[in-house]
Amino acid sequence: MIALITGASRGLGYAVSAALAHTHHVIAVARTTGALEDLDDVIQAQGGAATLVPLDLNDSDGVSRMCAAIYERWGGVDLWVHTAAQAAPLSPAHHIAPKDFAKSLSLHATVTSDLIAKIDPLLRPKKGTAVYMSDDHVGAKFFGTYAVAKSAEGALFSTWAKETEKQDIEIVSFAPQPMPTSTRARFYPGENRSSLASPADEAQRLLDVLKIKVAAQA
Repeated sequence: MIALITGASRGLGYAVSAALAHTHHVIAVARTTGALEDLDDVIQAQGGAATLVPLDLNDSDGVSRMCAAIYERWGGVDLWVHTAAQAAPLSPAHHIAPKDFAKSLSLHATVTSDLIAKIDPLLRPKKGTAVYMSDDHVGAKFFGTYAVAKSAEGALFSTWAKETEKQDIEIVSFAPQPMPTSTRARFYPGENRSSLASPADEAQRLLDVLKIKVAAQA
């Protein structure tokens, strides 16, 4: 079984990669080589195997090369979990910085569209599943940039889900509980992090959701 994790170097992506390594060969994608190597050590320590892909998802040509290599080596993927996120600075709507807005939309809208187009053909041969993270902040004060970007990402995935309802792939929305990640720390710097869910627990909860869906289809 092959699992592709985009945004694998920290937080939930890191935890999901480590958890899936018990049952899947993990293709871990992230920009930070050092963090990927640390993840690889964890996966190897538990007897698993990973392919590390240091890649900026904004590099469309790089994504194309990665997907072509995956198809050539494994014929597709059984699971894609997309956890990459851009924590845009909080700001009143009338003070949003155009550069921050463009950067957030680039990852959550443009990159998401590109990934869906290129990973869809990898999922179909294996009747695979794609998972995206739902995080609705529409209407929350100062979250304008993040809310717009995540809404765009959600719209793309939910549209794809409708379009594939009667086909051989499945699109799953997963809403993680608040976790002590670097993304959340930028939004809530003074928060008591001890009360938050651990990424490892949320990763296991995601695996439980996926197992329930597999059982329901059996």
